[in-house]
Amino acid sequence: MIEISHITRKFEHFTAVDDLSFTVAEGEVLGFLGPNGAGKSTTMKIITGFLAPTSGRVTIDGHDIAHDPIAAKSLIGYLPEGAPSYPDMTVRDFLEFIAEIRGFSGNEKQHRVNKVISDVGLDDVSLQTIETLSKGFKRRVGLAQAILHDPKVLILDEPTDGLDPNQKHQVRQLIRNLAKDKIVIVSTHILEEVSAVCSRAIIIARGKIVADGTPAELEARAPADFQTEQQIAPGRLEAFFRSVTEQGAV
Repeated sequence: MIEISHITRKFEHFTAVDDLSFTVAEGEVLGFLGPNGAGKSTTMKIITGFLAPTSGRVTIDGHDIAHDPIAAKSLIGYLPEGAPSYPDMTVRDFLEFIAEIRGFSGNEKQHRVNKVISDVGLDDVSLQTIETLSKGFKRRVGLAQAILHDPKVLILDEPTDGLDPNQKHQVRQLIRNLAKDKIVIVSTHILEEVSAVCSRAIIIARGKIVADGTPAELEARAPADFQTEQQIAPGRLEAFFRSVTEQGAV
């Protein structure tokens, strides 16, 4: 389980995350939503240990991310926004490098690299340098390095950004399969993605939680004056999202 307890992050006179608390259990796919500047990326960086909170505590399966960082981070696979990599390395060389960092060698290293290349659909570009890949393939390389060590916790920031519809479908199916025995947090601006893959959604605005529930529960709470013309599920979720995040709505 991930436990986020009263985390706050201040930058000089600006509070990006304001006393945030929630838990995520194994088997859950949590959609983490909010408008630009709501504090999503800051929260993700705190959970993964890339950024220290001003106050509060994060534990990953009982390990405090601040006081026991190696044990906590060994359980995490993280796809950050932008998915930084080494552009002059081939896809295979990069993933082998990541596997070695994660402590794998020999046949086990090759098995994990081969499996993740197949799972994410990188077979045709595995010998290309990363700098020559399209944005969509670079995103898939980022996803591959995040899942290579079969982490217990998977944290994905905009996982389908830059992917075509077929690639989005493949990645969403992969996320659903991975979620069976993992904790997955997906930060996204694509509300249809929440309806497609998430079992729960948290919406934050101005650093605070303004909604927490299943996608269906949130869709049902969309007020009449925010209804969209197309009353499909993503449209209803968008209506609710707008109702709780537009200035003055909270």
